[in-house]
Amino acid sequence: MAHRIPITVAHGDGIGPEIMKATLRIFDAAGAPLDYETIEIGESVYLKGVSSGIPSDAWESLRRTKVFLKSPITTPQGGGYKSLNVTVRKTLGLYANVRPCVSYSPYIVTRHPDMNVVIVRENEEDLYAGIEHRQTQDAYQTLKLVTRPGTEKIVRYAFEYARANGRKKVSCFTKDNIMKLTDGLFHSVFDEVGKEYSDIEQDHWIIDIGSARLADTPSMFDVIVTSNLYGDIISDIAAQITGSVGLGGSANVGESCAMFEAIHGSAPPIAGKGIANPSGLLLGSIMMLVHIGLPEVAERIHNAWLRTIEDGIHTQDIYRDGKSIELVGTDEFAEAVATRLGQKPNVLKAVHYDKERSLCSAVPRLKPRPPQVQELVGVDIFVKYDGSPNDLAAIAQKVENDKLNLRLITNRGVKVWPDGYPETFCTDHWRLRFRAEESVKLALKDVVQALDQAERVGLHFIKTEQLYTFDGIPGFTLGQGE
Repeated sequence: MAHRIPITVAHGDGIGPEIMKATLRIFDAAGAPLDYETIEIGESVYLKGVSSGIPSDAWESLRRTKVFLKSPITTPQGGGYKSLNVTVRKTLGLYANVRPCVSYSPYIVTRHPDMNVVIVRENEEDLYAGIEHRQTQDAYQTLKLVTRPGTEKIVRYAFEYARANGRKKVSCFTKDNIMKLTDGLFHSVFDEVGKEYSDIEQDHWIIDIGSARLADTPSMFDVIVTSNLYGDIISDIAAQITGSVGLGGSANVGESCAMFEAIHGSAPPIAGKGIANPSGLLLGSIMMLVHIGLPEVAERIHNAWLRTIEDGIHTQDIYRDGKSIELVGTDEFAEAVATRLGQKPNVLKAVHYDKERSLCSAVPRLKPRPPQVQELVGVDIFVKYDGSPNDLAAIAQKVENDKLNLRLITNRGVKVWPDGYPETFCTDHWRLRFRAEESVKLALKDVVQALDQAERVGLHFIKTEQLYTFDGIPGFTLGQGE
C-alpha cells in the first residue's frame, strides 16, 4: 500500500463545510494519498467557552501532522473572542503568509488580464500582536510591534520564494515616511537583505501609492513583501481585481508547520445554499500538495481546475453572461473539476510542478548581530488631564529635577507646548517628554523618582516609555523643534 500522508482538516463555519467537502471530493478523485485527521474549531468551540476557538486536543493533531487544511471560520462578535487565524499562525510560528493573485482572462472578467502577483505578508507581528489598551475616557491605543528578526525572516523568505519559483522582482511596501522607526526598520532590512539577491530586481513603494499602482497596473509587480496589516488589505484587493476574492488561496508557512486556506471569510449569508465557490480553498490546497511533496497530484488538480474555468463552468460569483457557459453550485463545480482530471487547458497556461518548486519553508538562518550600546536618555510620561497645555506644563515642570527637564508636551502626537497653537484640538490624553542633558547619566531609578514626584503633584500618569539611544542613535522619534 502506498505511503499516505496525514493532514489535519477543519471544516469550519458558514460556507466552510461545503467548500471543504468539494475540495476533498476532488482530492479523492485525484487519488491523493492523504489521511484526514478532522478537528473541531470555530464558532461551536467559541460558544463552548474556549476563547481561542480551538480546543487543546486539536493542537496535538496539528503538532503531529504539521499540515493544516482549514476552511473559513466565524468569530462571534463581542465576548473577548480572539482570532483563531492569528492564534494558530503565532502559536505554530507560521511567519509567512503567501497569497498568489492570478487573472484568468478571458474566462473570468477582469480589467487586468495579465495579472500574476504574489503577496508575501509577515504573519506574526505588527498591529496583529493584538495588544490594545483603553488609557483614558477618550483615548484608546494599539501597539504596532515590528522586530528586526521578524522582518528579516519575512524579507529573506520573499527573496527565497522568488528564486525558487522563477520570479524576477520583489517589491517592498511600507509607510516609512510617517512611521519612521517601525516601517523604517522594515524598509532598511529589505534594502540590506536585498544586497544578497543581486539576481532579483527590487524596489520600494510607499503603501498608499503602491496600492494604487497595484490596483491600476498590477503588471508592475511580481512578488510583494510587506507587513501584516498592509498585506492583509492589499491581498484581498489584489484577489478581487483578478475577478473574485473567491479565487484567492493562501499558505501560512513556518519552519516546521504550515496552514492552508482560502483568503475569504465564512460568508454566513450564503451558507447552506450550495452556491459558494470552492476555488479559494482548492487553490490553497494545491499549494499544500506541492508543500508536502505531491507535485504530480497538485498539477493534475490545478490543470483540471483551469480547464473547468476555461470551459465556462462557473459559480455565481464569477458567472457573467456572454463569458460563462453554465452556472453551477458548489458540488457541481467540484464534479466538473473531478471529471476533467487528466485534462489540460487549451488557452490558459497549463501549470507544471516539480520537486524544486516550493514554498521555501527553510530559509537562511538569521545572522548574529553585534550587541549595541543602549543608553537611557529620558522618558515620555503619558497622563490623563482635562485642561489647557500651559496649565499642564506648569504642573509638569514641578516634576523636573537635576537630571530630567520637561522638553515638550504633545497631544495625539502634535506639539502643544512650548509654542503651541490655540487652534489645535486636544483630548484628555497627553505626552510629557522629559530629557536629560547629554552629559548626564540616567538610570531607571531616576525615572521612578520622576513618577513618584508626578504623583505628588497630582498628575494622573497612565504609562511611560523610556527613551533610549542605540550606539548613540535615538530609538524614538523627535518632537517638533526638539
